[in-house]
Amino acid sequence: MAERPQRESTYLRLARELRTAILRHDFPDGVRLPTEAELAERYEVSRQTVRRAFQDLVAEGLVHRVPGRGTFAMPREEQYLRQFGSVDDLMGLSIDTRMDVVAPLHARVDVDAAGRLGLNTDRVHKLSFLRLHDDVAFCHTSVWLPPAVGRLLDSVPELTSPGSPNAFTVIGLLDQRLPEPIAEAEQSITVAGATPEVAGHLGCEPGRPLLRIDRVYQSAAGQAVELAISHFLPEHYSYRVRLRRNGA
Repeated sequence: MAERPQRESTYLRLARELRTAILRHDFPDGVRLPTEAELAERYEVSRQTVRRAFQDLVAEGLVHRVPGRGTFAMPREEQYLRQFGSVDDLMGLSIDTRMDVVAPLHARVDVDAAGRLGLNTDRVHKLSFLRLHDDVAFCHTSVWLPPAVGRLLDSVPELTSPGSPNAFTVIGLLDQRLPEPIAEAEQSITVAGATPEVAGHLGCEPGRPLLRIDRVYQSAAGQAVELAISHFLPEHYSYRVRLRRNGA
């Protein structure tokens, strides 16, 4: 059996927990986050670890530091901004967004999707949904799954009924059901014009330039378990990723 990926470092884990709390609105405008000393004691880590976690959150635009007063969550804006550095960050989309199913999970023949998933059959399971933040649709996503993987989600009623809102992510649901955890995603980012179908769901004109992100997720065993193609409205979404040097 393939080994699970190595555990993330302490400061990244702390940054993730603070990020989740901020996105849940645990620290609304004007409410100070715990101090470095308080967090160091609570999580039994060094103040340097806490400081580095705060540095990441500042760089992401999630918090700002006021000398003499402390660290505060940044006021929320209309544009949805998230930083993604791992598959776990993508699973965390369910923290502060919802998924509205527009085409329920169903079996179909799709030669292109099957080829991208490396299948020896042309049959796949497909699902399409909108991702919303504060009731504003900012993304349309279509997901294709190998038949055996799709059957793992047949028992999730929210995915088989159109118009069902929920707080899931597909990869989060799969990660609970697959024999091997989802370990990585291969991603490409391009620009594409909105098809009539996508334009109708996002409320924009056909042909409108959209940010397109393709991801193929693989399990720890190296199996392709999901192809997801998402189209984002640029006025409602900003994509940011932090790059580090090796060993930094």
